[in-house]
Amino acid sequence: MSAAEKEAVQTFRAEVVEPSMTKLVIIDFWAEWCGPCKALTPVLEKVAADYADKGVVLAKVDTDKNQFIAAQFQIRSIPTVYAMFQGQLVADLTSARTESQLKAMLDQLLRQLPIEGEAQAQEAELEPLIAMGEEVLAAGDATRALAIFDQLAEMAPDHPAVASGRIRALVAAGQAEEAEAAVAALPPELAKLPEVERARASLELARSAPAVDDLAPLEAAVARDAGDLQARYDLANAHMAAGDRDAAADGFLAIVAAERDWNDGQARQQLLKLFDVVGLEDPWVSAQRRRLSAILFG
Repeated sequence: MSAAEKEAVQTFRAEVVEPSMTKLVIIDFWAEWCGPCKALTPVLEKVAADYADKGVVLAKVDTDKNQFIAAQFQIRSIPTVYAMFQGQLVADLTSARTESQLKAMLDQLLRQLPIEGEAQAQEAELEPLIAMGEEVLAAGDATRALAIFDQLAEMAPDHPAVASGRIRALVAAGQAEEAEAAVAALPPELAKLPEVERARASLELARSAPAVDDLAPLEAAVARDAGDLQARYDLANAHMAAGDRDAAADGFLAIVAAERDWNDGQARQQLLKLFDVVGLEDPWVSAQRRRLSAILFG
């Protein structure tokens, strides 16, 4: 190995391999004469900057000036783009030529690798606090849950789970207008995420099931005539607005059992909205889905 080759290896080790011990390094093999390389450069630089707090860095290797390094990686054409972590190549990113394609591939890698970035550290700090807010909200203490999510929003205003929790807490606290304003103020990229869709479903459900001050008249109507499905539907909505999801589910399921397509399937649709609000991964939703399936297909 010549002196120039040894220097190239040392430089590569310092600028690429060593940073990859804790970060995800995007290696861009390029050359000055390469037109596609120049077109790709702004995309790589922007994405690397956007993902810097997630522990992603960009390293550029000029294949003309680093022919020995390019040969070690068996570079046959450029641009060639690899991802390295802890000194090992973990992905070929060459096919990603747009920002969205590259971000999608990086997101997948970041979910799989123990990268140490600021975003991951913040996520680890937020996770138990978000869980606490969700637990308080599920217990029916909307005021306290809103206070928790308000504090979290100051720490991480663009975190989807925080935004979702805060909006749902506003809805549960009876502050529908504030919840609508919070949804409208979300950045477009945040508004499309599943967590925010769950919050939006909560708001839509609140509009269709307004709170009722006194449940007694509705309960009396159902007691007088169990076949009065409209009264049963109104009572189920009232239970839902009051945060009693068990009673709400019982009411909607009773309607589906009595008349599956009552009012164009309105009871089933309302129940599915409730599932969206609670969260499709929630064990309670799984249990209610089994009950619904037993009625529909049993």
